[in-house]
Order: sequence, then C-alpha cells, then structure tokens
Amino acid sequence: MKLINKAGKSQGKTGTAGISWKREFHRNLPLYMLVLPAAILAIIFCYIPMAGLIMAFQNYKPWLGIFGSEFAGLDNFRQIFEFRESYQAIINTLIIAVSKIVLGLIVPVIMALLLNEVKQLGLKKSIQTLVYLPHFLSWVTVAGMLRDILGLDGIINVFLQKIGMEPVFFLGEAGMFRQIAVLSDLWKGFGFGMIVYLAAISNIDQNLYEAAEMDGANKWQQTLHITLPGIMPMVIVMATLSLGNVLNAGFDQIFNLYSPLTYSTGDIIDTYVYRQSLVNGQYSFGTAVGLFKSGIGLLLTVAAYKIAYRFAGYRIF
Repeated sequence: MKLINKAGKSQGKTGTAGISWKREFHRNLPLYMLVLPAAILAIIFCYIPMAGLIMAFQNYKPWLGIFGSEFAGLDNFRQIFEFRESYQAIINTLIIAVSKIVLGLIVPVIMALLLNEVKQLGLKKSIQTLVYLPHFLSWVTVAGMLRDILGLDGIINVFLQKIGMEPVFFLGEAGMFRQIAVLSDLWKGFGFGMIVYLAAISNIDQNLYEAAEMDGANKWQQTLHITLPGIMPMVIVMATLSLGNVLNAGFDQIFNLYSPLTYSTGDIIDTYVYRQSLVNGQYSFGTAVGLFKSGIGLLLTVAAYKIAYRFAGYRIF
C-alpha cells in the first residue's frame, strides 16, 4: 500500500509539473513569438554559416567546393605560427587590445570621479553629452577626421611647418600607429564607461559621505574610502567582461586607418584574415586563423563570466 501511495504521489507531482509547464508556456507565448524572428535570423546568419568552418581543415578550392576539396588536417593551424606575418599579427593584436582594455578601464573611472565633483548640474550634463557623443560616430567618420588632422596637409603639420619643423606623416609611421589607434579608440569610447561608473557612483548611500565629513574626512579621503570601494564591483565586472576582447583589436578602426607602411605594427588578426582570405584567396588559412581567434575568445569569455560571478556576484545565465 505504501508503494502504491508513493507511486500515486509521484505521478501527481509529474502531472502537476506538466500542467504548470504548459500554463507557463501559454502565458508567455506572446513573448516567445516576439523572440522567434530574432531566433530564425540568428540561425540563418550565425549558425548555418558555421558549417563553413570545415574549410579550416581543408585545402579549399572554390571550384571544387567544400565537399570536393582535399582534407588537410591541422596543417593550416600549424602555419599560423610558422608564418612571420601571422605571428606578428597576433602580437600586434595583443598589444593594441590589451592597451585599449587597460586605458579603457582607468580613464573612465578617473573622469567619472572628476565629473562627480562638478556640482553645477547644467555644466555636468553638458560635459557628459560632449564626452559621450563620439561613441555614436562610425569609424569611417572618425578615420576621415583623423586623416584630415594627422595628414601631411592636416592641422598639426600646418602648425609644425609654421614653427619651422618638417611635416610628419603620422598615419604612415609604423612606430606611431599603435599609439594613434589606442588613443583614438579611447577618445571615441571612454564616454560610455564614464556614464556607467557615474551611475554606479549615484547608487552609493549619501549618508556615508555625511558621516565621513563629520569625522573630518576630506574629499580625497572620501573618494579613496567610500567612492572607489562603492564602484569596485562595477569595475570588476567591466574588467572581467573585457577579457573576451583580448584578441579583438577593432577591425573597423584598423582597416580604415592602416596602410602597407604600418603593417609591421598595425596589422591585426582580423585585417590579416581579410587580406589572406578575401584578397589573396587563401580561404582555408584565413578560416583557420579566424577559428583560432574565436576559440581563444570563447575560452576567455567563459573565464571572464566565471570571474565576474565569483568576485562581483554578476551573472547572465
């Protein structure tokens, strides 16, 4: 009898769970229908093309197709570290991307702390707008502006000529290209991070500042012991999430700024893949390099989410 009762209870729980699941499904059906078009587009344009990754393991010939091309194993991946150009592209990507990540964390925090001390609301909002505005500009527009400013006939070279110095082709100097790329990306994007940190600062309890002021703490001490610890979880989240971009130095920016004169210091993985696959016709090798980059990026992204959850309590799934 006990076994029969237990079986009946388990069946009752299963039936209740089934009814509950169906009820939830019907209740959220409009939301599922809204997501459906996006899911279909993602499947068509993101997942189905992934079948082409098999080219990374082939000696792909366009006239033979994927199914007719010869299988090459891991030869294309070995060439990544055998070719000097691909090795240099990886080094350039790491240097540029890590520099962007580091400065992209430090500068927005400093600007947010400084702007938080501005008490005049109109001036504060004006500065926020001016700093945040470049974030919405495309790299085609920004690259055109940089070429006009840093070109041989640009504003800077006109000034150098007036003071008796020789003009400098800044965008053609390999030794300057990385600095230009990092600083221009910082100018364009640090406003977004600043807004995020300002929002985090606004959530700090103002009673803490009043108590610190009553205890004789000055502005610097309040910033050091209240503001920075208050925004540190957001800093940790932004830092860990940016780890997935270690091998992403910004194709749009580099492609619009670099030239053959700066390949030695400005050629990154994305532009190298573009040249090797679409320009030179080495589709298999270009696919292998892209797959290598994506695999490393996936591992870093997963690690970043785990670190963010452990140290800042941030999670998506």
